Amino acid sequence: MIYLAKKRTTEQDEKKLYIGDEYAEEEGLTEDENELEGLYDLVIPPGVPESIIVELVEEFDLEPVNRLTNVDIVETDQRELLALRGELDIVNEAHDYMMKRLHELQEEFKSPWVNVDD
Repeated sequence: MIYLAKKRTTEQDEKKLYIGDEYAEEEGLTEDENELEGLYDLVIPPGVPESIIVELVEEFDLEPVNRLTNVDIVETDQRELLALRGELDIVNEAHDYMMKRLHELQEEFKSPWVNVDD
């Protein structure tokens, strides 16, 4: 999942959140929020091996951050998940790389005794 990066705010502030210099003064945004302009978060699903996460951070120079996200298991709960922050094109490349590595890892764990052609 790739999301536009934004600073945590209260629920009331989230409805009025604008990121950009032209809205900073009228909406009372801080410089931190303006620094997030143009950045996107790649939310890392639970269960992704640490080695893949380290590869993503080092190879694509992404910033690891915590992201409060709605997680729908039985009920929708807000949980803090790991996200990697960067520019959109780099985040998209990192997503593709993560999926490739997860598929490679899945192939490594396939049983040699199970024939998938049957």
